[in-house]
Amino acid sequence: FAKTIIPFNMNPLATALLAFSMSADAFAAAIARGASSGKLRTAQVAQIALTFGIVETLTPLIGYGAGIIAAPFIEAFDHWIAFGLLLVLGGKMIRESLSPADEAEADGSAADKQAAMPSKWLLLITAVATSIDSMIVGVSLAFLEVNIWLTALAIGSATTLMAVIGIKLGGVLDSVIGKRAELFGGIVLIGIGTFILLEHLGLMA
Repeated sequence: FAKTIIPFNMNPLATALLAFSMSADAFAAAIARGASSGKLRTAQVAQIALTFGIVETLTPLIGYGAGIIAAPFIEAFDHWIAFGLLLVLGGKMIRESLSPADEAEADGSAADKQAAMPSKWLLLITAVATSIDSMIVGVSLAFLEVNIWLTALAIGSATTLMAVIGIKLGGVLDSVIGKRAELFGGIVLIGIGTFILLEHLGLMA
């Protein structure tokens, strides 16, 4: 299996950028929660943030496990899969960040609507919904030479931090910052995918 791993260097900066990119959806949902719930107690903020953070830590591990199982069968084009997944995810985040606010409301953003509701089950569903991208990124990471435990922990920690910030700022900044975070996150994902491809093809020094 070792021969199937792409020797792409996930240095601390790349890991941090990936982690905060993956926290963008949770950040947007947390802003919506903060805007709709008013002033929350510290315990409530911690519960919401930790729910997002724990789920975001687990989902890339699940995706990584799935990728490990599939890796031996697709080693000839694994770099294209990693690039394609990150390109699609990055493009999706950029498209959503550029969509008008009224269009987003018309589409009925599940994460935003559920984030505004008090149910613990709906909070968990929101956390899972906003972590699907992290699971898919986990699949991509299975083809890279990375420490998945450290990367997953970084994603979970960044998500917890951004969820706290999102809740606190929700009542003041509404969804504008969330959309900008998604735009930045999408650009970062496409950039990482491009570097993976170029490095594998020998086009990077």
